[in-house]
Amino acid sequence: MSIFKNKISIFCFTLLLSSCLLSTSCRSNKEIAKADNKPEKEKPVPSRKIEKKYAELLNVPESDISNTRLYSFIDEWYGVPYKYGGKNKNGIDCSNFTSTLYKDIYNKNLSGSSSSIFKQCKAISKKELREGDLVFFKIEKNEVSHIGVYLQNNKFVHATTKKGVMIDDLDEAYYKKYFYKAGRLAN
Repeated sequence: MSIFKNKISIFCFTLLLSSCLLSTSCRSNKEIAKADNKPEKEKPVPSRKIEKKYAELLNVPESDISNTRLYSFIDEWYGVPYKYGGKNKNGIDCSNFTSTLYKDIYNKNLSGSSSSIFKQCKAISKKELREGDLVFFKIEKNEVSHIGVYLQNNKFVHATTKKGVMIDDLDEAYYKKYFYKAGRLAN
């Protein structure tokens, strides 16, 4: 009889253990299922926040920030460090930043150095500059060695060697000294 009681005890214990494991695993699966149904975090949609931020940075009314795709792009890249020849958010140089911006925002392919991009443009006066035009500089060379994308109110975005991707003013002494020409991409 004691062997029979032992077998029944072992059977009951096994049944109880199986029941516990089953209920635990079902709860885990339900929790996993609930977690799987949660929506993934999406990239923030361009909003009034972007408009407000860049209106303040450029010192223009919020209503002037109409190309929110452009300013969202700049926001994603702002502060990315400079890296000569770099092409991603680990580091990027001025011509690759400009090329990436043009590809993503304007669906236009640019390639090469700032000097070779300059050769693809029609020169325009500073007075003719409009959002998306290019600004070129001759720094420490006799040829174009730096490029940026004009925004508004004399401001442009570019990848700087010291602070990475940022917005500066064409009237800042440094950029005024080295400014060469403005250009618009030839069709």
